[in-house]
Amino acid sequence: MVWLTIALVVVAGLALLLRWRRPAWYWMTFGILFAAVKVRIRYASVMDACDLTEPASRLRLALARMFNWQTPRQRVPRLLWIKPTRTGLRLRIRMLPGQDAFDYSAAVDRLRHAFGVHQVTSREIKPGVMEVATTGYDVLRLVQMPAKTNRAELRVPVALCENGSVHYRDYKQVPHSVTLGAVGSGKSVTQRKVIKELAPQRVALVGIDCKQGVEIAPLARRFTALADNPDDAADLLEALVSRMDAIYQVIRREQRVSADTPDGEITANIWGLPEKLRPVPVVVTIDEIAELALFTTSAEKKRRERIIVALVRLAQLGRAAGIFLDIYGQRFGSELGDGITMLRAQLTGRMAHRVNDESSAKMAFGDVSPHAVFAATQIRNDRPGMAVIGHSNGDWTRIRTPHTSMREAVSACNKHAALTPEIPELARFRPVVDLDTVKAPATLEPVAEAA
Repeated sequence: MVWLTIALVVVAGLALLLRWRRPAWYWMTFGILFAAVKVRIRYASVMDACDLTEPASRLRLALARMFNWQTPRQRVPRLLWIKPTRTGLRLRIRMLPGQDAFDYSAAVDRLRHAFGVHQVTSREIKPGVMEVATTGYDVLRLVQMPAKTNRAELRVPVALCENGSVHYRDYKQVPHSVTLGAVGSGKSVTQRKVIKELAPQRVALVGIDCKQGVEIAPLARRFTALADNPDDAADLLEALVSRMDAIYQVIRREQRVSADTPDGEITANIWGLPEKLRPVPVVVTIDEIAELALFTTSAEKKRRERIIVALVRLAQLGRAAGIFLDIYGQRFGSELGDGITMLRAQLTGRMAHRVNDESSAKMAFGDVSPHAVFAATQIRNDRPGMAVIGHSNGDWTRIRTPHTSMREAVSACNKHAALTPEIPELARFRPVVDLDTVKAPATLEPVAEAA
């Protein structure tokens, strides 16, 4: 009996230690079993307490009154199955007549407290069937990306969602995106992660960094073109527009639509072209959009108009030509001038890190979901890289990007520097990375001390 007590104490101490230091290990060893048993035992009472039950049928009520039976209990939604995952449990529930998906989405916070889990989300699988996903621990406290992810062409893993799934940046599904956030919120970390994941792929990287290139210049060995000031940025964007027009001419020439042309060979974008004619996709990364939109003189105003017009054209027409935009900034509102709201309307992907005011969050999610706006204002200062992503259908979720240092991103770009494609239209913007060809700056003369 003594040895059994000692063993139980050791196991309990080990469980508490794992829950404190390694919550993922605790969940895989002890948490799954405890949570599954709790859900199975308390399921009926939790559904009743969360107002997810329905009155008994009229037939049962009539029979109870006729034979003076006990009043039938409330009907509980049927629990089809419980599936454990790496971070939580998934419950498949058949809804009762009269219920809809909004009943479950409105009760997720009550379900979270009732089941004693960290997070609960719900989604409709098919008519009459809901999936309630529970997260057993805070997966965003220490981000650990899965060892195996579903990578594909122009589809890269970026962050971990609060339900334990992986958030991907899929350029074919969401061609253009905007990422907002205050200073120190983690925008640069997200930018490095995206570039690091794109480096091994067959893609041309184009960067615009008006902070003299301090964020993107270290990654220049993998970049086809780089602009570190607004003047070069205007010329670079117009060169991309010219490339886009040339690609459309190639697509139009290769369509050759006739009665005997198979349907599978008719295309309106680069993905339907033969491999030998297909141009390399281009991902344009703009580090700070405000530096391209602000002006103080008439000359700068004309330059700004060139930049905004080129960006709007790329956002509207660039997807079929294989040109994609990733825009980063602290704010992206109408105070930046004409054309900004028109440009923002073309950016399907929306991500907001920690913001300093509600209006900044509304710039990203004002037309998506008011709940996403509120969630973006609740991100804590001690969690850099945490953000909220919104979708055009109104859905949103919290994510956090794993910390990616500048050294990691530079190493990835240097490793895959041989994959950097040559684009004739952008040849004059190719960054100089050979130190032997860089002219050394003139030595400054020391200032003579006053006598």
